[in-house]
Amino acid sequence: MLETVRVPAPSLQLMLPEGLEASAVADTLAAELPIVSQRPSTIERTFWDTFDGRMRAAGLALVGAGGRLAVVDAISLAERASDTHRRGANRLLVADLPAGALRDAIAPIVEMRAVTPVVRVKSRALALNVLDEIGKIVVRLRVEESTAFGVDGSDAAVAVRARLHVIGVLGYDRELAALRELLEHGLSLAEQSAPVQDDAVRAVGGRVGGTSSKLKLALDPQERADGAAVKILRRLAEVIEVNLPGTLDDVDSEFLHDLRVAVRRTRALQRELRGVFAPEPLRVFRDGFKGLQRITGPVRDLDVQLLEFDELAAALPDDAAGDVEPLRRLLQAHLQAERRKMVRALRARTTRALLDNWTDFLDLLEASDDGPRPAAARPVGEVAGVRIAKVYRRMVKMGAAIDDGTPAEALHELRKQGKELRYLLEFFQSLYPAAVVKPMVTSLKGLQDVLGRFQDREVQAGLLRSLGDEVAMLDGGAAALMAMGLLVRRLGEEQARARTQFATSFAGFAAKSQRRLVEQTFG
Repeated sequence: MLETVRVPAPSLQLMLPEGLEASAVADTLAAELPIVSQRPSTIERTFWDTFDGRMRAAGLALVGAGGRLAVVDAISLAERASDTHRRGANRLLVADLPAGALRDAIAPIVEMRAVTPVVRVKSRALALNVLDEIGKIVVRLRVEESTAFGVDGSDAAVAVRARLHVIGVLGYDRELAALRELLEHGLSLAEQSAPVQDDAVRAVGGRVGGTSSKLKLALDPQERADGAAVKILRRLAEVIEVNLPGTLDDVDSEFLHDLRVAVRRTRALQRELRGVFAPEPLRVFRDGFKGLQRITGPVRDLDVQLLEFDELAAALPDDAAGDVEPLRRLLQAHLQAERRKMVRALRARTTRALLDNWTDFLDLLEASDDGPRPAAARPVGEVAGVRIAKVYRRMVKMGAAIDDGTPAEALHELRKQGKELRYLLEFFQSLYPAAVVKPMVTSLKGLQDVLGRFQDREVQAGLLRSLGDEVAMLDGGAAALMAMGLLVRRLGEEQARARTQFATSFAGFAAKSQRRLVEQTFG
């Protein structure tokens, strides 16, 4: 049986001029076209999205209304999938949704991120149907006059510009085109490509499109190295700060991940551009950020273990798949215990002092004495190029010395250097041709993926082994131990596969053409 493919109707939205009400639009159109008006209705919607705006980036919106949650087109608000959801919830993960079309629609978009309410919108909607000469509907219109509310419980309302949604009917493209001509030229209505969600979020003081943890910096190759470092480090400090509340509240695992990446990037720049800092304050801050990374490590390791748990368990024989549930519960208990420790440490005055003192230090860095800072006044293009070329050459030398008998620690060290190089390329990519940087990042990413899988599987297997005695004490512990043995074996097999893939990945990264390009661009 062939599956029916639903073709979406063509649509657009037009912005109404300030002060023009829905009834006036209806009256104006009725004078020009055969139109049937329906009774006005009130629609209350809550728009949901991830912290980094993944639904909006996909051209969609997640809307809650009347006890249902629906994925809709961001512009037309036409529904694509829906399901009921628990009233009162202010945070939803994919796992919280029932299996079905809604879950299937959003899972590939939001992945491990939680969706939370970002804005409430109350609209007065007037539906109009444009008819042909025999009374058949050829175009549907909907005028919406909207008011935005924050999601903090405040009743403060902010008016949002009214919109006219125009929805075509399949087979009546000519009628839609004629109506569009009338609306845009006869009535001077302008097409609006931004969704109502954007206007509503902006109206209540939110950040349209969510909050990104990306760097997105443009640097001048001739600017002082310390000035460029300050720009990068200020941005990283901002990323740490914006992800800290979500980390403390355990909204989703990506808050901690993005916070840790920003901490690692900060530490990498402290190392690689240490010549722009005076030695003693730098030592203090390096120790502080090293401690910040250390206190967040155990929770991240357990997060990763649980995020990948279902995938690992799925590879077990059918008769053993359920035996690992005691292990899952134990991992969750350890995660909660480690999270409590981490939250106490992150809320401590020492952590707050570290972050505040660091931003104060950055504010004063460029004005401080250049004497103990030999690289401070040098052009950043020169300083960055030297560091990128040096780390790349070091990686090539380290990787060339690795063979089948090399200890695992050598691959771990190469992985650390790969992160260092990746961060340098991210920091300074605006200084160099994209045609050089992008292929280099691609080959580096391929190598990092292999090395990362090698390291992650070792860490995961080690964690499972460390829990053996505890698992044995649980109900069903004997069966769980047997299943754990199978999981550890599978992790070992995946680690071995990653090691065999290393030579191929490294060959691409260290190819003669790549080495020549690095020397020409950075050396």
